[in-house]
Amino acid sequence: MVDAGELMARLKALGDNYAAQLPDKLAQIEQQFLKLPRDHWDEEGFQTMHRMVHSLTGSGKTFGFSLLSDAARNLEVYLKQLAEEKQLLNEEQRKQIEGMFAGLQQVALKRDVVLGGHESVVAVAPDAISSTRRIFLVDDDVVFSTKLGDQLSYFGYEVSLFHTLADFKQAVRKNDDAVVVMDVSFPEDSWGGVHVMMEVQQERETPLPVIFLSANDEFDVRLGAVRAGGLAYFNKSLNISSLIDKLDELTSNQPVAPYRVMIVDDSPSLTSYYATVLEHAGMEVRAVNDPLAVMAPLLEFLPDLILIDMYMPGCDGMELARVIRQLDAFVSIPIVFLSAEKDIDKQLSAMMLGGDDFLTKPIQAPHLVTSVSTRITRSLLLRSFMVRDSLTGLLNHTAIKDQLDREVAHAKRQGTALTFAMVDIDFFKKVNDTYGHPVGDRVIKSLSRLLKQRLRENDSVGRYGGEEFAVILADADGDAALKVMNSIREDFARLQHLADGTEFSATFSCGIADVAEFDDSTLLGEAADRALYQAKRGGRNRVELAKRE
Repeated sequence: MVDAGELMARLKALGDNYAAQLPDKLAQIEQQFLKLPRDHWDEEGFQTMHRMVHSLTGSGKTFGFSLLSDAARNLEVYLKQLAEEKQLLNEEQRKQIEGMFAGLQQVALKRDVVLGGHESVVAVAPDAISSTRRIFLVDDDVVFSTKLGDQLSYFGYEVSLFHTLADFKQAVRKNDDAVVVMDVSFPEDSWGGVHVMMEVQQERETPLPVIFLSANDEFDVRLGAVRAGGLAYFNKSLNISSLIDKLDELTSNQPVAPYRVMIVDDSPSLTSYYATVLEHAGMEVRAVNDPLAVMAPLLEFLPDLILIDMYMPGCDGMELARVIRQLDAFVSIPIVFLSAEKDIDKQLSAMMLGGDDFLTKPIQAPHLVTSVSTRITRSLLLRSFMVRDSLTGLLNHTAIKDQLDREVAHAKRQGTALTFAMVDIDFFKKVNDTYGHPVGDRVIKSLSRLLKQRLRENDSVGRYGGEEFAVILADADGDAALKVMNSIREDFARLQHLADGTEFSATFSCGIADVAEFDDSTLLGEAADRALYQAKRGGRNRVELAKRE
């Protein structure tokens, strides 16, 4: 991420470069016009000229040439009318184009606006709200809150119980480094939790993260909770896993991957501008100026959102969106069109052919950042419901298999190392039978958390089913993966799980396969599964590396 000063310097340099290239751009448009034949209609040549003028319409104001943009738009509108008629240009029409082009040349170098207004661009990459592990649990139901506090403590949280609102208010004023889990209703006030949190929040500069619990699911109560700063609202007959997932989200201190944006636009100056602004906001950007060359970087980069120009040579934005939508991995990826096109019908057509939004050029930097980040945030949330396991938050069976396909393809293209591990909790049925399924769920969640904590950001972890997990270790050969997974196995065996006052431990077995030995995802998965079976037969609580038979 660049700071504000560096951002302004880069944008000024881009504007200066754009100004330096304008004479050549105008000369190219003039040459294209002169090449149009006088004896027949040249569809391709005319569309090329229209596209070149359209590019000036969208880019001029971006770099401070608003008069240029206005003049180019007038010429573009006239060219668009002629293009729809598809008739050989007569002399009057040619003179009209020449006159409008001369007006365009007169204002081309009048840079009336210095690039600015970008100071409001702020980082929007996702981040955790708090890194604390302290929970203030406020509920007058002693039995319920004690039981819930015990369950939260099993997952590594430090829980302080408060059975009265007065005690909570006193404690939070002394130590506010906590996430509040607050009941709504109290004996003295049916909305007591909401009212007290409103009072607490008004005394603070930064809102305190709070999750509300309630037996009341009415809209007005939920609205009150939101107004009191509620980040989540759970019915008191809640699944503890849902609450844990939300707390993990709020208290995670793990680095969060920046949003990834791909820009497909045939204008290098505009792609540089958009990339600079988005990178300043903390995003990773991949720019592609040739729409016909988009496939390899698309599969390599795996963007969270794609910005596509509407009018490009060889393949327009609507065609490109349809191609991308035919790829299973990108059916739900947000596609946002960028264009100076103001025709609502054209915009709606673009949306119907695969787009999710339409941004009209020129677009101000803060607007671009906000539009992109809000689209990605919503998309990632919806996507997580489809690809994440509800208990652990890990990738589900289908998602981890799809990820393995992509990772194997990437490793083969790049010639890098890759290993795949299958993990299975030993004698898990006995845990469920002895201690009950809720305790079994806690064991599963403990292992999922340990895997997420100990593995790297570029590794992938999924719940394969039941008590079985799958791990993809990028840039790691068999020996390295064996060392890592064995260390995690030893740590998991040391964990103590609590059930009705009784402590017990659990272990897992693991099988690993190396892509150097098994060079496609199917063979890799089968080899890891065989190695896991070998670990089970070998006495369990061990890790085995698959060997080619």
